[in-house]
Amino acid sequence: MSLVPPFTQEIAQKKVKIAQDLWNTMDPARVIEAYQILALQKWAKETQYRLRENYFHLRTIRSLYFRYEWYDVKEKSWYRTYDFEDWTFAADGCMQKRQMSGNDLKITEDERWFKPGVDVNSVEIGPQRW
Repeated sequence: MSLVPPFTQEIAQKKVKIAQDLWNTMDPARVIEAYQILALQKWAKETQYRLRENYFHLRTIRSLYFRYEWYDVKEKSWYRTYDFEDWTFAADGCMQKRQMSGNDLKITEDERWFKPGVDVNSVEIGPQRW
């Protein structure tokens, strides 16, 4: 799989799902290696994190929309975050720019989509869940 853009539709979809599955491991060493971010701080607050990613652009910009659920241990509350990201890559495949916009929505246990044992890829996200 090429790390250098432009990406084919097939490769881009695979990259998105690999990133999704990596995040869902909640293994900071693996995530930091791939994303170079401070996953430990994020997951100290956002426990029981479950991510769903979808790809919607090609070439040097990789655009994603996320929906993920997490538990705030201090508030003892569940949240779903709706997130859009644009990643721009340099010719050598390294990330040049990352922009993110997200909104957190407080939810109940019953409103969760990504409960333990549920394959996040099997959850139907249509107009009723926008």
